[in-house]
Amino acid sequence: MNKLLISALLTCSFGAAQAQQAAPYHLLHTIPIGGEGGWDYLTVEPAGKRLYVSHGTRVDVVDLQTRKVIGTIANTPGVHGIEVVPAAGRGYITCGRTNTCVVFDLKTLQPIGAPIPTGPKPDALFYDAFSKRVFLFSNAGGNSTVLDGATGAVVGTAELGGDVEAPASDGQGTIFVNLEDKGEVIAFDAKTLAVKARHSLAPGEEPTGLGFDPRTHRLFSACANEKLVVTDSKTGQQVAVLPIGKGADGAVFDPTTGNVITSNGAGGTFTVIHQDSPAQYRVVGNVATARGARTIAMDPKTHHLFTCTADYGPAPAPTAENPHPRPSIVPGTFRVLEYGR
Repeated sequence: MNKLLISALLTCSFGAAQAQQAAPYHLLHTIPIGGEGGWDYLTVEPAGKRLYVSHGTRVDVVDLQTRKVIGTIANTPGVHGIEVVPAAGRGYITCGRTNTCVVFDLKTLQPIGAPIPTGPKPDALFYDAFSKRVFLFSNAGGNSTVLDGATGAVVGTAELGGDVEAPASDGQGTIFVNLEDKGEVIAFDAKTLAVKARHSLAPGEEPTGLGFDPRTHRLFSACANEKLVVTDSKTGQQVAVLPIGKGADGAVFDPTTGNVITSNGAGGTFTVIHQDSPAQYRVVGNVATARGARTIAMDPKTHHLFTCTADYGPAPAPTAENPHPRPSIVPGTFRVLEYGR
């Protein structure tokens, strides 16, 4: 049989099988958290039993069996990201206001030692199982601190040359991150920390959320100008650019459905994009979430999607120091939203 025909048939078969699994998502549960303060990342542990939610100066811990808050990790000012290392029995939290990382015990939720100094504006963080390291990514200048995942000891600094946002890993020693100020996605070595490649995301601007499909070597960068840019992680070639909702800050890839999902806080939606083949993508639709629901986490067991938000009140009066104040957050309305197919 002609090779081109075989390739076309395989592509069609792949696309048809994946398309059967593509489906919109709907709200399954609303999990009330309450309290006051803003939010950023939320993280589902690998076992899928707990959800860790950033919330002002603390992290709320939710049992995903009961959907109840079972604990709080306090004293995390300006909390951004949370990562857990089950084999070490510890978790890590980035605190943007103090330029530190708080380490905590997974069983007791109590701190382990003193906070660890980091690079400026620690934001996203990531545990890489290949190198057994925790990467604390700085959203100011790219001076990112690297820790031993088992002990919390500082083992190096990654000079990444930009304001780092969400990471991903190929599981074989290469870490990928978006550089928000440079409009790039870069690859660096998890052990030597040397930058291996830089790829422009133009026409995408200010990339934040990053999903990854290791099977097809595809990176999915959610950009502030309402574009999702698909990049071949091996070659750096741009594969596709697709429209997404306004205010995207998160992106995940679900290998069971072939769906890329971005969380769009300003638009109050998830944009669902289906991978018909490694070279072809299409927007399935936009799922209504809520205003402010800008970040996203996926349960690796159930493949449910989580985001969080609260009700908004009026913005305070402008000042010289803050000429464009954000709307106020109504106390007691903070909540997690859980979606499934």
